[in-house]
Amino acid sequence: MSSVRLLRVSVALAVVGAIAIPASASAMPVVTMSGSTSVAPLASLLARAYLKSNPNAVKFKLAQGGSDVGIADVAAGRVSIGNASRDPKSSDPGGIFFNKIAKDGICVITNPGNPVANLSQAQVKAIFGGQVRDWSDVAGSNISGAIDVVVRTAASGTQDAFQKIFLGTTSVTGAASQKSSNGLIQNAVHTDKNAVGYVSLDFVTGTNAAAYNGVACNLRNAKSGEYGGVRNFWMVTRGKPAASSQTAKFIAWVQNSSAAQKIVGTHWVPLQ
Repeated sequence: MSSVRLLRVSVALAVVGAIAIPASASAMPVVTMSGSTSVAPLASLLARAYLKSNPNAVKFKLAQGGSDVGIADVAAGRVSIGNASRDPKSSDPGGIFFNKIAKDGICVITNPGNPVANLSQAQVKAIFGGQVRDWSDVAGSNISGAIDVVVRTAASGTQDAFQKIFLGTTSVTGAASQKSSNGLIQNAVHTDKNAVGYVSLDFVTGTNAAAYNGVACNLRNAKSGEYGGVRNFWMVTRGKPAASSQTAKFIAWVQNSSAAQKIVGTHWVPLQ
């Protein structure tokens, strides 16, 4: 199931990057994006919809790599937009501007063969911190055996948000396996009965999304504010782009257009 989900995203990105170019292509502006694997599916959908409303106005190119990669890329002028799924840090390069476009739920996931119904924050800290290492010691687990903890790499915005929201000062166990994308964590948990990880809400297919502190991790609860594991999505620019630029026009459309925010609302939390 997860391989199908990953393929769908990859194809969507390829289509956006391969929009037909008219004869006057040399004059067509190009908006380039890199960064968060959480934001990428949404950015792809938004870019495709924008092109339908503004045919032959711009070309989009979208790459991934993690939030820190996107922020570094835009700060260095390598891309127009750095997609980020974490909030600004004091250590971020100077001269960049964070444009909020949506919110997103982070779900703690287990294998469907181990459908843990709920995890408290204390349990999440104990599991991901390595204090609890066997599923037999986790209330609600129907299996025993070593817990295989799967987390994101340090460049990930999802990792940063998970640390702040779920773990606080608790450090992730050194025994955890690190993955570079939501899809890789999704696949690791889907194929390993003993695994536990966390992903953007859009990547729970094929896994069991555990409730957090008694609240189900689903879109309805994320939108209502009842679910506690919600973070921001950003499109980061090098300074505030000129209003006449295609980058500024695209971001303004994403933030203010009802059509764009309707797309956001299909799997993510709209701004309004």
